[in-house]
Amino acid sequence: MIRQAIIPLAGLGTRLLPLTSVYAKELLPINGKIGLEYIIEECTQAGIKEIVFIISKKKEIIKKYFYNDAFYKNIIKKKNDLRIAQEYKKIKKYKKMIKFVYQNNPKGTGDAVLKTKKIIKDEFFLMLLPDDLIIKKNCSKAMISIHNKKKCSVMASMKVNKKTVNRWGIFSKKKNISKNNFYIDDVVEKPTTKSAPSNNAVIGRYILPKKIFTKLKKQKKGKGGEIHITDSIRQLINEGEKFIAHNFDGKYLDCGTMTGYIKSSIEVSKK
Repeated sequence: MIRQAIIPLAGLGTRLLPLTSVYAKELLPINGKIGLEYIIEECTQAGIKEIVFIISKKKEIIKKYFYNDAFYKNIIKKKNDLRIAQEYKKIKKYKKMIKFVYQNNPKGTGDAVLKTKKIIKDEFFLMLLPDDLIIKKNCSKAMISIHNKKKCSVMASMKVNKKTVNRWGIFSKKKNISKNNFYIDDVVEKPTTKSAPSNNAVIGRYILPKKIFTKLKKQKKGKGGEIHITDSIRQLINEGEKFIAHNFDGKYLDCGTMTGYIKSSIEVSKK
């Protein structure tokens, strides 16, 4: 059973400057709701009971968002506004699910995951990257269903333009399980166009085994001088650990760039 999820939030969001010069990108509104709330909703609807946010001291505004009780109580006391009261009730509900850990030095996603080692209890856990929004179908719920049947790791995937493979973790297939699910033979972090094994990309949803922490602890820096989760996943695959790629049915939106953020707001408003 997958009960815990982790969400890395320590990144500075430089691709969304100047909006992120004073504000966390994950708190920017998408069609009237903060982007992070879509990720939380995906988790809760998939049966997740505890969410671990990985933040930094520079991103403590995220923690404040969920711990601003005095402000809401004062506003609700002064104004008889049902909408505000309902929003505060929702925030309080989320707060009970959330734990915070810190990654004050941006050393990569792999390092961020390692910060949660003492909190993760079960054999497998879910990780979601907040820049990757998947709407219309609950990707995490579908992945958990596959995990429950196959008892192994699962990663969301989709085909990308061959010219953009250097933005992603790119995998090669080992064996088809069904129309949308495949065992992975190998995965490479941000390969060049010439060296990429395919144009099948890993998207920001992962069900990972707890044993990945032992790999991350010894993981050397990779592309860009960062510790990449993909490099540790590759080690586990080479040692015989099974990873499934799941081609999700939902619509993928990239919220991490200014163009993507604007497009995401427009697309979500169509729902």
